[in-house]
Amino acid sequence: MEFFREAHTNLVRNSKSIVRRELLGEIDWNDRLICIKGFRGVGKTSFLLDIIREKSIDPKDSLYINLNSFYFTARKIFGFADEFYKKGGKLLVLDQIHKYPGWAEELLACYETLPELKIVFSASPALRIAEGHENLKDIVRIYHLPGLSFREFLQYRTGQSFSSYSIDSIIQNHEAIAGEIAGKVKPLAYFDDYLRYGYYPYFLDRKSYFSDDLLKHINLALEIDVTYLNQIELKYLPRLRKLLYIIAREVPFTPNVSKLSAEIKTSRATVMNYLRYLKNARLINLLYANGDEDQMKKPARIYLQNTNLLHTVAPENNDNATIRQTFFYNQVSYRNPIKSVEGFDFTINGNVSFRVGGKYIEPLNDESYAAADRIEIGSGRTIPLWLFGFGY
Repeated sequence: MEFFREAHTNLVRNSKSIVRRELLGEIDWNDRLICIKGFRGVGKTSFLLDIIREKSIDPKDSLYINLNSFYFTARKIFGFADEFYKKGGKLLVLDQIHKYPGWAEELLACYETLPELKIVFSASPALRIAEGHENLKDIVRIYHLPGLSFREFLQYRTGQSFSSYSIDSIIQNHEAIAGEIAGKVKPLAYFDDYLRYGYYPYFLDRKSYFSDDLLKHINLALEIDVTYLNQIELKYLPRLRKLLYIIAREVPFTPNVSKLSAEIKTSRATVMNYLRYLKNARLINLLYANGDEDQMKKPARIYLQNTNLLHTVAPENNDNATIRQTFFYNQVSYRNPIKSVEGFDFTINGNVSFRVGGKYIEPLNDESYAAADRIEIGSGRTIPLWLFGFGY
């Protein structure tokens, strides 16, 4: 216990997040069991330490534990939590819960036996929490930590503070909002940098190695978050890697499942499963015509999850239209349901349709909107594309 307390103290004292994440203000802290999911490199560990800094009044009340520690190959989470609780502990933060076998049973025991203990834990986005464990379904609150929004990236790069806006506010007041932001900074001067390396926070320390770091995290996600957590044999990993590259090279596209199954030498049903696994791991986005994400149906289009992945996995796919649509989908879908409707690129919340394009793109009709790249301030139903990066 003292070893972990010392490590905890050093981490909290010597690490400091440069970017305060929007999610910190959205969590319901009345819940006793809170899960933070997120792709490798989005900043889950920094986020957990920020939780401790903001929510722990007495340093002795909280404890951060990385479950990569070999100590927990022999020690039960519940036994450790019970000891911590009896010594006055109130907030236990567990990083990388997916590394610990039997985590669901241990968390349930803590919840039922230690009534004043709050547990916050991080997990791979591919880990089935509520879906695979009926007893946890109603007691765990799950939050997804995304990569940096363009707004958060801009705050770091400029030192300015900017508000986030709902999609309705952006649509109704975009001219005033964009004008206010442009009065402080020139957003287009930073936009291309964000598209290349601004989504994952490790650019803050290692910008020169960003692509190498991202490739490492992509491969770890395929090896662990996709194969291990879905019990896929490692011998099939090359098929997953090839599928991801095919997708990255061709996005956005309507998948021909028969063609994909022939290219990676597997069945149609397996391709559909692989697509779902890649989506759950936050490597791709699947756009459905009905918006319901019916896993039994073929998606209308496939995108990579964000533009940084696109630049890293398939840098040859540098089509501007692809980059614009990938950015729009990534930023808007975090808070809003989004689907495919014929004649438009996207429809948000079931009734607001958009075309996404360059500076001269226009709405298709008087009831739709255009998200236009390379403009600083829009007018009417034409909204600057960069402004959709202020949704969180």
